[in-house]
Amino acid sequence: MMEIRGVITAMATPFARDQSLDVAGARRLARHLVDNGSDGLVVAGTTGESPTLSDAEKLELLDSVLDEVGDRTTVIAGTGSNDTRHSAELTAAAVRAGAHAVIVVTPYYNKPNRAGIRAHYAAVAEAAGDVPLVLYNIPSRSVVNVAPDLAAELAAEISNVVAIKQANDDDLGPIDGLDVLAGNDESFLRALEVGAVGGILVASHLIGPEMRAVLDAAGAGDRDRAADLDAALVPIYRALTVAPNPIPLKAALEALGLIESTLRLPMVPASDSERATVRTALEGRGLLSPAGAS
Repeated sequence: MMEIRGVITAMATPFARDQSLDVAGARRLARHLVDNGSDGLVVAGTTGESPTLSDAEKLELLDSVLDEVGDRTTVIAGTGSNDTRHSAELTAAAVRAGAHAVIVVTPYYNKPNRAGIRAHYAAVAEAAGDVPLVLYNIPSRSVVNVAPDLAAELAAEISNVVAIKQANDDDLGPIDGLDVLAGNDESFLRALEVGAVGGILVASHLIGPEMRAVLDAAGAGDRDRAADLDAALVPIYRALTVAPNPIPLKAALEALGLIESTLRLPMVPASDSERATVRTALEGRGLLSPAGAS
């Protein structure tokens, strides 16, 4: 079964100024990411504003990205929901469309117990067939935490559950039967140090080659170099948390001329002060010329 590892970018979803899906922009952004350090892309995940995308839009986005870069990179479809039937149906549709893998968030808001979580993932994994499924553990958004022992149980019981995006930094560490992927930019190096095989990341939109260098240094056992490289990226990591994701990211991508910063409500554009923070971080990395410079 396909291995899911390396620098995987949780891709932003471009919208036109009228808030319609910008398919051409998605193709352009996907190509840019693959050209700049991404080993894989997650389409229609949290960063992709999945709560405001219809299923038809998610599948159109997936089809476009697969057509543009699917022969060059791993394309992972976000198919999670707090409605098991809906998630299973969307997963089956994504698999039919050619998704290389799916990522499925723990059901949010309705707060299932362990038995409910196990039943949810069993049903969605069955809908995925032989396609790999990545667990997505993000209790800060879903409220429910998939503890490492439960994640290991899921891997043991469900053959195509192969990896976990671990966005709970308190539980970073090896999990039997699963490849662990960092779920937060600032914990990327720490995750690698405890055995993660990569990360599903946001800052890699902007500093993909640099994050790949962190991965390579850590993989080579050069802890000092990895730490130095990672420390230099902290201002970017922090700038992308000045407002809820993907507000700062879209401000950065617009500043770099990659996509419009349009978001769908209830997400709103970055404020002037948030844009200034993002711009300062980009300038500090040499990604933008200082304001007023000729």
